[in-house]
Amino acid sequence: MATVNKNLSEYDKATIPNAKDFRFGIVVSEWNDDITEGLFQGAFDAILDCGGIKENIVRWNVPGSFELIYGCKKMQQSYDMLDAVIAIGSVIQGQTKHFDFVCDGVTQGIKDLNIQSDIPVIFCVLTDNNKQQSLDRSGGIHGNKGTEAAIAAIKMAQLRVDAKF
Repeated sequence: MATVNKNLSEYDKATIPNAKDFRFGIVVSEWNDDITEGLFQGAFDAILDCGGIKENIVRWNVPGSFELIYGCKKMQQSYDMLDAVIAIGSVIQGQTKHFDFVCDGVTQGIKDLNIQSDIPVIFCVLTDNNKQQSLDRSGGIHGNKGTEAAIAAIKMAQLRVDAKF
């Protein structure tokens, strides 16, 4: 496993743009909420740590990971002033093909939103084989993928600003 000895949520603040002027949307799946709440907290804390302002972060909840696509699309449409959206979810392998369909659908849906809109959507959906892997990546021994998503959102927000010139 590539992340066995590495905490992926460590970052160098000196290399991250200051987030004070950016507005972020975060859409959080309620399914596997013990995982998604940890991911949200990692994202929220990282944005604030990089200069973001609490009032510039909008959170919406959706029932499950598949619904992240619609939630992110509506957030893009509702908040013209957002600089980036983070989609947070957790899908854990079960005994049926449902896992494959949900993971593929969410991945393709988030990709499509990035093609169709000027507001980047960051993919923060854990697709793990078991609950322990999800716990390890939502604030556990492998760090917090929510933190990584926030750093990606800040960088993409800056790219969005830079690309307008």
